[in-house]
Amino acid sequence: MSEKFIPLTDHRQYKANLRIPAQLEQPVGMLADTMGRPLHDLRISVTDRCNFRCVYCMPKEVFDKDYHFLPQTSLLSFEEITRIARIFVAHGVSKIRLTGGEPLLRKNIEKLIAMLSEIPTHDGRRLDLTLTTNGSLLARKAQSLKDAGLTRVTVSLDAMNEATFKRMNDVDFSVSDVLDGITAAHYVGLGPIKINMVVKGGMNDDQIIPMARYFKNTPHILRFIEYMDVGASNGWKLDEVIPSAEIVRRINAAGMKLIAIDPNYKGETAERWRYEAENNSGSGEIGLISSVTQAFCHDCSRARLSTEGKLYTCLFANQGHDLRALLRDDQLTHSDLAISNVVAQLWQARGDRYSELRSQNTPQQPVAGKKIEMSYIGG
Repeated sequence: MSEKFIPLTDHRQYKANLRIPAQLEQPVGMLADTMGRPLHDLRISVTDRCNFRCVYCMPKEVFDKDYHFLPQTSLLSFEEITRIARIFVAHGVSKIRLTGGEPLLRKNIEKLIAMLSEIPTHDGRRLDLTLTTNGSLLARKAQSLKDAGLTRVTVSLDAMNEATFKRMNDVDFSVSDVLDGITAAHYVGLGPIKINMVVKGGMNDDQIIPMARYFKNTPHILRFIEYMDVGASNGWKLDEVIPSAEIVRRINAAGMKLIAIDPNYKGETAERWRYEAENNSGSGEIGLISSVTQAFCHDCSRARLSTEGKLYTCLFANQGHDLRALLRDDQLTHSDLAISNVVAQLWQARGDRYSELRSQNTPQQPVAGKKIEMSYIGG
């Protein structure tokens, strides 16, 4: 069988786009794009590899044994990642999330976490350093992640039912092993833990109520994510999207009344709800991420750094900007200030609003253009 390869980038166009400004300016801890959106979050993909083959992200028919992953030399080193992170933090980033692929597959990831944890925010506070994982390695690594300086974890779990979950991850991995990882992470203090469930109609939407019941009255935050048209390999169809409003309706109908609560900060991804308190006691929180039916582009404050150093200013982007080319330029040694000014130019020119455009156009038809794969850019 011939090798399979999904083209991710055209190196020629990105390198040509990145020019150092003639006049360099010091960062002031705040950047705004063309819509006035600040730069607040940086999501860093540390590997394009994953040991799951989730049907909505890395379907096995595409990402099989012949799939061509990135070579190790293409990945940013920990030193390069830390250098870029410092530049973004100087522009106002206060939250960094490590993602993938499966980030815990990256060898010595604790070393990177320790390096990033030493970066203070622009105003001297501790960086909010988080990581998203499928939970497969979390039980054995939770303590070392906490010791390295990780603040919190988000764990993907798409069903409580064993057969449904294995059908979703497509590698025969058990629900109980993910729950063991969540327990270990909670025990060492990597909380509050967020539990992400991607809801795909006809596959796992019957698990909405079991998930809501299981995590009710726990300190964890369960988040339901509408099945999104990320990348080009998951065969996304609008009729497989279960709207967040329908999720709320089902939970309420099951006798678990939900009450809307205020966001923690402007631009927060999830709309927050809490279960109605029983006997004046707290009963837990859920979140709804509604990129398809309730686009939140107007508040989006997230940038994404791919495994090999491409900057993407939208999850649904079809092109990125090659920061690695500046880091590894054989002809010139670019200062942090020079790269900082490139980052500033890119963010200040940002006008991305893919989800809003999708909603304004025919909802059944995604906006034209080949989008980058989630396994490469991170969720």
